Amino acid sequence: MEKRVTSRATPSRPRHKYKSTFSYIQTVTIVAVVLATLFTAWTDPGLLPSSLGGNISFNFTSQGTPMPDILGTPTFRSKPTIGIVAGHSGNDSGAACADGLTEVSINQQVAAYVQKYLTEKGIEVEVLQEFDQSLLGYQALVLLSIHADSCDYINNQATGFKVASTLSNPHPERSARLIACLRNRYSAATGLPIHNSITNDMTYYHAFDEINPETTAAIIEVGFMNLDRQILTERPDAVAKGITDGLLCFVYNENIPAQNSP
Repeated sequence: MEKRVTSRATPSRPRHKYKSTFSYIQTVTIVAVVLATLFTAWTDPGLLPSSLGGNISFNFTSQGTPMPDILGTPTFRSKPTIGIVAGHSGNDSGAACADGLTEVSINQQVAAYVQKYLTEKGIEVEVLQEFDQSLLGYQALVLLSIHADSCDYINNQATGFKVASTLSNPHPERSARLIACLRNRYSAATGLPIHNSITNDMTYYHAFDEINPETTAAIIEVGFMNLDRQILTERPDAVAKGITDGLLCFVYNENIPAQNSP
């Protein structure tokens, strides 16, 4: 009788411990990266250091890149928005000179430059008309109304710029800082002095009562159309640069020399 040989199956080799350990580490690393990304996307930039928060916010939003959440639904982070009112636009000419130069033409040109400069910095800007319907309940990081002063000769001291905010608002410290930033940066960029003849038309500017109370707002008279005519008409880019620098000072919480504070 033939003897049958029964072969035994070769036992499977045990997995080495280092492979399972490596897989565990790899998994933990991937999860950590994902959680870190989500934390950055969801953290309010105000909770991060000022420069870091701003850089993260603008880097993501400038490309319009959606940030994925756990469910995979695209989440877009909005850019900080600044509203710019081109004074008198859509309504009237504002102050006018005998040769036809109008305040509204200066305001519109400066507002266009400000929009350009801020957009290049990754900030969304809306240019509004004087009595724009959007002003009702308007909500933004800042609202600034741009105007110019009289073309009439008053005296040799009628030169320089003025900045004012509403007399009553829920966050006076924000308004004070915005004013300080605009005064300091605008003076540095244009060389114009501060003219302290703030009028009721400025402190009781109509838009202050129309916008959302959480929107920090101010009004600026960029110069007199008589003695400051040259810079207003020939260097509107420098005028806009001063305004832009002042707004960025406020947005990024930059330092302001104490002697220039209001």
